[in-house]
Amino acid sequence: MNRTAQDIYNNTVEFIRTFGAFQLFFLRLLQHSPALLFGRFPVVVKQVYNAGALSLVIVMICGLFVGAVLALQAYSNMSRFNAEDWTGVAAAFALVKELGPVMTAILFAGRAGTALTSEIGLMKATDQLAAMEMMAVNPVSRVLVPRFLGGVIAMPLLAAIFSAVGMFGAHLVGVELFQVDVGSFWQQIQLTVELSDVNEGIIKSIVFGVAASLIAVWEGYNTVPTAEGVGRATTRTVVITAITILVFDFMITAALI
Repeated sequence: MNRTAQDIYNNTVEFIRTFGAFQLFFLRLLQHSPALLFGRFPVVVKQVYNAGALSLVIVMICGLFVGAVLALQAYSNMSRFNAEDWTGVAAAFALVKELGPVMTAILFAGRAGTALTSEIGLMKATDQLAAMEMMAVNPVSRVLVPRFLGGVIAMPLLAAIFSAVGMFGAHLVGVELFQVDVGSFWQQIQLTVELSDVNEGIIKSIVFGVAASLIAVWEGYNTVPTAEGVGRATTRTVVITAITILVFDFMITAALI
């Protein structure tokens, strides 16, 4: 019994210590972000390309089929009430408010997040970060902040592309496959989806971008400098990011209802 209590105590203390270090790490990134945005913005643009443009293919393919599946489900259920014209509305709400930001963030973590973690982790394992510190170069501002900002900027853009391609997939299924009137399909979307719904998706995509990028650079910077440690850090990036995104999604949705 005493051993169990001691384990619980040690795990609790370790969690609090790690959480506090995580918050301080986040503040360090924010501290160096303004100077990088206004002084070395081309470096950030390069990281936006690495995190965003290189993820476009998987985001667009998944968005197309997610939108198609949503249209299939929406048409199947709306047809029971003779409301087939509302197929596009159901797909639009699901994409803009929920699946667009959430699915994009999970895909982002699986592709760009793991790339960031493994890249920074390998730099640590090969003593590149230590060499920077020996040359009086701050690795946080030089390596971590550009990658963090690149992910934060790329994530909302990817979410918008995911939703747009998803609506194209819904159009293909609803209009081309099930012969829903194209005018009614898009008019119902324009009349029903409001700016507040779009803003909710934007807020979620920004928050998810910050969370996914922060976790990726944190895991890479604090990884055990071995091949096994980098592999474990990469796995933790995906798992922790997915859980964090779902928790934040619930909190933001509850706050905006």
